[in-house]
Amino acid sequence: MPSLKSHVVSFVLRHSRKQAFSSPENLQRWIAAARKTEDHRPPALLQQRYDIQTRSVDGFPVYDIAPRAGEHKQILYLHGGAYVFEITPYHWYLIADMADRLGYGITVPIYPIAPEHNFHAMFGMVGAVYRRMLEETEAEDIIFMGDSAGGNMAVVLTMMAAEEGLSVPSRHVLISPGLDVSLANPEVFEAERNDPWLGIAGGREAIRLYSAGMDPTDWRISPVYGDLSVLPKTLLLTGSRDLLTPDNLIFAQKARTAGVEVELVYEEGMFHVWPLIDMPEARRARQHIVAFLNESPSPIAASAEAAEQRLRSEYPG
Repeated sequence: MPSLKSHVVSFVLRHSRKQAFSSPENLQRWIAAARKTEDHRPPALLQQRYDIQTRSVDGFPVYDIAPRAGEHKQILYLHGGAYVFEITPYHWYLIADMADRLGYGITVPIYPIAPEHNFHAMFGMVGAVYRRMLEETEAEDIIFMGDSAGGNMAVVLTMMAAEEGLSVPSRHVLISPGLDVSLANPEVFEAERNDPWLGIAGGREAIRLYSAGMDPTDWRISPVYGDLSVLPKTLLLTGSRDLLTPDNLIFAQKARTAGVEVELVYEEGMFHVWPLIDMPEARRARQHIVAFLNESPSPIAASAEAAEQRLRSEYPG
């Protein structure tokens, strides 16, 4: 049963953030308002606690949290925000929690966002960041982690690296990723009714601003239509009240058919990117992420089993 706090957060989201995605005009207004207050820097408390270095790639900041002594693994964290909003303190506190629990180095690119920039600038920058990582770290020690739009970017970046003949990361952690923006799946429209955060009209506008005119079924925009066989072992976390979930379940099925090992966490009652918010369900999700990356037994295997049953019943074959 969802926690009381999750119900409170869901109520607040429905009466605040949901408005941003209710229409193209509302999204534009929210973007304009956000530009006046956004601050990509890590919160001051984190800057005091961690060894965080800043550098520039293609004129945009990249933050590097130093690994624990003797640790070689590195996470490339790609933040969400519908390609139009900047990284938030919620992202930073998740990143800090991963640094504490895992001890890995974490690289956080503050990539160019729309409408000021588009797909080509975004992937030009994050591609350059990844190539630099490969110069310093073996691909088997690199993990891509991303939430929402950042989950999409993680998958697309891996596909682009494979196409260029580069080594791909060893693992993916995808938190409520957006993997198909084509709206070809009619279940998405039904899912929107139960989603307290996202809306189709505003989401379409975000994609229009970001996609540089590419077709929504182009794998660079909707990676579910690409060559999934190049992907590494993947942990995918998705919730029952997220309009992206129907397509995430299809992605998991397609990826497995292509030979990818996919571990799926399906959380009943959870909304978009719930692991970013401090509540019991988020703590369980973070435990699962740590177990996945440490290759230890999952603390919430029952959730994954429930998701498997849902997959088999709703998407047979």
